[in-house]
Amino acid sequence: MKIRKNDNVVVITGNDRGKTGKVLKVFPSESKVIIEGINLRKRHTKPNQRQPQGGIIEKEAPIHVSNVMLVDPKTNEPTRLGAKIILDEKTGKKKSQRVSKASGEMV
Repeated sequence: MKIRKNDNVVVITGNDRGKTGKVLKVFPSESKVIIEGINLRKRHTKPNQRQPQGGIIEKEAPIHVSNVMLVDPKTNEPTRLGAKIILDEKTGKKKSQRVSKASGEMV
């Protein structure tokens, strides 16, 4: 999965199409991500230690990773990702780096 935590992404399909947000959590085994302010669901909760008042709480639900695209840091447009192998100066080892397909800029 090419999308990671703290990436800025845009939703390309569904009810929240066109909205952008930051990735809060990634579930690689399920191919899902939780994005800040996207796919909000209401949950009715009983009063408990953490929420003594109880009531209706809105929280983000997971969205499939195929429904989001990374935002290019250079152009602020949705972009696909590729991989580029670079040489690390400190250790001298080869390392894979994520690259924007649109601008060629490293992410």
